[in-house]
Amino acid sequence: MGFHPKRLPMFYPHLMVTLSRRKPLESGPAVSYTTSPPAPVQMEKSKEVLIMSGVRTPVGSFAGTLSPLRAPRLGAIVIKEAVKRGGFAREHIQEVIMGNVLQAGIGQFPVCQAIVHADLPLTTVGTAVNKVGASGMKSIMMCAQSIKFGCNDIMVAGGMESSSNVPYYLKRESTPFGGVHLDDGIVKDGLTDVFNKVHVGLCCEKVSEHMGISRARQDDYALMSYKRRTEAAANGAFKYEIIPVEVPKKGRKLETILKEDEEYKQVEFENFKKMKPVYLKEGTITAANGAGVCDGAAAMVVCSEEGAKKSSKKPLARIVEYADRGIDPIDFAIAPSFVIRLVLVIQRL
Repeated sequence: MGFHPKRLPMFYPHLMVTLSRRKPLESGPAVSYTTSPPAPVQMEKSKEVLIMSGVRTPVGSFAGTLSPLRAPRLGAIVIKEAVKRGGFAREHIQEVIMGNVLQAGIGQFPVCQAIVHADLPLTTVGTAVNKVGASGMKSIMMCAQSIKFGCNDIMVAGGMESSSNVPYYLKRESTPFGGVHLDDGIVKDGLTDVFNKVHVGLCCEKVSEHMGISRARQDDYALMSYKRRTEAAANGAFKYEIIPVEVPKKGRKLETILKEDEEYKQVEFENFKKMKPVYLKEGTITAANGAGVCDGAAAMVVCSEEGAKKSSKKPLARIVEYADRGIDPIDFAIAPSFVIRLVLVIQRL
């Protein structure tokens, strides 16, 4: 095998999609998509939205070092550190918006749990966003909109997920003779096209075939990415964006501290191109060139210029523009290309 046995394929949709349905795996787009900008909304856009800090946990492998920590605990770690790095007091934070898709079994109000564990005031507003792979980005957009409208001045945005802690589902019904069927929560709520009843990996296979993206091209691109990641880690490129995570002891195991990403270290470059396709016998997507099932969290402090005056730090960046773009769910993999063009149209670039 070219990968650690715990590594599983995963594909995150990049943008929320409109609910138009058609036959599964039908070749070619069902509708034509445009990049025409939406009708302008009458609102003041005078307020600048600034990013004051950004931090993330290491990316933990599925059932790896971070598995003892549920999503709210991972979220709490980055929220607390983002506020600290942003130069704010905890009382300054008015609202926290975090992307969190796989919420089954982690208890009520996952973002409020993270707020409490991050030692923010109990009066801090918490909101969770479930927009599959775009949840974290949407949380940033929502914070920017809130600040532009003058609803808030200082907010935290980000995302948190613990795939390792997603439970299996058992339907609430009488137990049938011969046994019961359990659904994997990761596949059920995170990796299944609910309209076409297929794994999203098959949606990606459809796009690969339609756009002529071969297995070789995908392997080469993934290899390039992993090699760049390895070189970047060796050069300390991610040193300042990662906060080490202390993982409590589990059973007889001692407490450990995870300081860097786990996933990229499991690649066996010599076997990379020998991996078998996951979804189709003659397919192009493998456990090596596809995305993985991981654990982790990230957060940033977003504020207005007025809010920034309460911090002793300088802003890292400002948010210039953002946009969403609907597309047929089965074509989710190409949605980013449309929204990128839409943002350029809105900015007249």
